[in-house]
Amino acid sequence: MTTELRPSLPITDHTPQPYDGPSREEVLALRHQYLSPGIITYYRDPLMIVEGHMQYVWDEMGRRYLDAFAGIVTISVGHCHPKIVERVREQTGKLQHTTTIYLHPTIVQMAEKLAEKMPPGLTRSYFTNSGSEANEIAILSAREYTGNQDVIALRNGYHGGTSVPMSLTAHGTWKFKSNNGTNVHHTLAGYCYRCPFGLEYPSCGVKCAHDIKNVIQYETPGEIACFIGEPIQGVGGTVTPPKEFFKIVYDIVRQHGGICIADEVQGGFGRTGHHYWSHQNWDVVPDMITMAKGIGNGAPLGAMTTTVRISEVMKNRVHFNTFGGNPISMTQGLATIEIIDEENIQQNALDVGTRLKDALLDLQEKHDMIGEVRGLGLMLGVELVRDRVTKEPANTEAADVMERMKERSVLVGKGGLFGNTLRIKPPMCITKDDADYLVAMLDEVLAEIAVEK
Repeated sequence: MTTELRPSLPITDHTPQPYDGPSREEVLALRHQYLSPGIITYYRDPLMIVEGHMQYVWDEMGRRYLDAFAGIVTISVGHCHPKIVERVREQTGKLQHTTTIYLHPTIVQMAEKLAEKMPPGLTRSYFTNSGSEANEIAILSAREYTGNQDVIALRNGYHGGTSVPMSLTAHGTWKFKSNNGTNVHHTLAGYCYRCPFGLEYPSCGVKCAHDIKNVIQYETPGEIACFIGEPIQGVGGTVTPPKEFFKIVYDIVRQHGGICIADEVQGGFGRTGHHYWSHQNWDVVPDMITMAKGIGNGAPLGAMTTTVRISEVMKNRVHFNTFGGNPISMTQGLATIEIIDEENIQQNALDVGTRLKDALLDLQEKHDMIGEVRGLGLMLGVELVRDRVTKEPANTEAADVMERMKERSVLVGKGGLFGNTLRIKPPMCITKDDADYLVAMLDEVLAEIAVEK
């Protein structure tokens, strides 16, 4: 009788440097002593990462992991991509900081590059340090432009950790009572797997999308400033709506005086494979797009891009961002966009993402714990349930899967309203061999947990 060998993590030619810094125990102790306890860690036994190269990261002991979460979807083209490292090192030696009150070529070059990637008419960008700030600017601009105050966001959405974006967020666990916000309302997301009406698509008539009309009628003065939504929800568990959802929502919003904002912080820059922007999968054109995370491959960089007319309202008052548009972040952003094009990263997201999703769908046939596999390209979610009929969320099991995947050198995330959805969003340079290894390990982990139950 032969024993089947466990697959190995794919080979890499990168050799990590020996780590000689503080021990993991020392770092953990200092963290407990000096950092806010609000800064959370993943894993029951926190992981210490000291080096990264492309789709892999290493801990202080030299152990390698496949990063299938991309630092929460922040890494687009690979950790420490050599072309980015070279460009940023060169810029660092010339000039590290100059505010936007002075001229510098990198900020306008980055704005021009973004405009080339945008739908027609969206040409003016405002750069920030994060997605939270980008969404703050977006909401401010929408209110100034329309003269209306009311904002509608999607339930189960996530838009950041500062005041206004936090009020847009509908997750109870991600929302402080002091940040409920005024003039902010929530409409239903296109979450077919857990339809609040108990209906089935497409016979449902996409009733969830029409809910926004009820929100406007009963919760607002009848006119709104804007609607903001992630074309595919990230933290919310990779919720992927019906293809008509955003068309219906955008039409209703515009009928009531509002503008439409696509939050592309997690879904943009080719991650969904078929298109450069995730909203393009739904055949809509927003009035404004917000970006961060993957835009700079790890740099503190965000942006809001909109039309000329809407952009003009930011002249109504003095407003600027000290570090937004700094030469280092702009250089890294430019290099990231260029590498996405030069190395066919979007096509790789489609090819590897399709292979990965197909394999996950095969696992769904094998493991009852998988309730649904959803997403596009390399923005995938696997919702785990204890019972496929009741759809009872398997949240503790999802946490257990994360731990056991780490033991097998694969880092995945989790999210969703109940914390039961595995989030698989690796650097877009991931290979087919990496995808196969990830699926083999998930297969092994789910089988292991099923036996123990």
